[in-house]
Amino acid sequence: MTPSKTPNDKDLPIIEHLTELRDRVVWAALATLLSVAICFTYVGPIWDFLVAPLNDALTATGKGSLATHDVFEGIITQLKVSLLAGILLASPVIFYQIWKFIFPALTEKEASLILPVSFASTLLFFGGVSFGYSVIFEYLFPFALEVTADNVEAVLSINSYLGTSTKLLLAFGLSFQLPVIVFMLARLGMVDQHDLMKFFRYAVVIILILSALLTPPDPLSQMLMAIPLIVLYGVSIVIAYIFSTKERDALPENDDMSENK
Repeated sequence: MTPSKTPNDKDLPIIEHLTELRDRVVWAALATLLSVAICFTYVGPIWDFLVAPLNDALTATGKGSLATHDVFEGIITQLKVSLLAGILLASPVIFYQIWKFIFPALTEKEASLILPVSFASTLLFFGGVSFGYSVIFEYLFPFALEVTADNVEAVLSINSYLGTSTKLLLAFGLSFQLPVIVFMLARLGMVDQHDLMKFFRYAVVIILILSALLTPPDPLSQMLMAIPLIVLYGVSIVIAYIFSTKERDALPENDDMSENK
């Protein structure tokens, strides 16, 4: 008879880690489902608020209108709007579960930061979404319609608009998490201000590439996304300077002597 296989000491941490991940995903999913159900009851006002910048641009330019291109496009759009609004509403719980999953690997002192870090993540996420809605939408949509030829009238799909707006809002919300991520890396002693300053030129290139990938193919929206991200990177350098626990080795005596020569 072959002996039955029992989990050894190395297997247990993996099982516990997967169990913890499952629990966090379940709680985040339940919060999202509840939020989606709540938002679905108010989907009309939410849609009116979301589409208001485009309607204003269409009215100002007089170059088009919104339309449905499929018989089911209306109800599908309502479900998508409810999902988007539900994620926003449940974001405090989602961020709390994400950091709760990460923090067990940290010390007890570092784990005490879970609530302020979750709050900061939520605040920055809403800040990024608000920036995308109030700044990007205000300048992007009139610009996009103005460059349309005078003899062309835009008949825009509501599903297409929702996809573009969702992509932009989530991109800004997630990209604004940079200061929180740098704060945690700095507290763990993984980075400091010197590392971030040395990486600055590469960070600018990465930000420009991400802006080109996450925004429509026009220079205005790309720059409107890249500029605040570069500013946030500068803020992250200050955060790393204040909170970093990374220790740097002193220069050897030989290096000091050679520099004095």
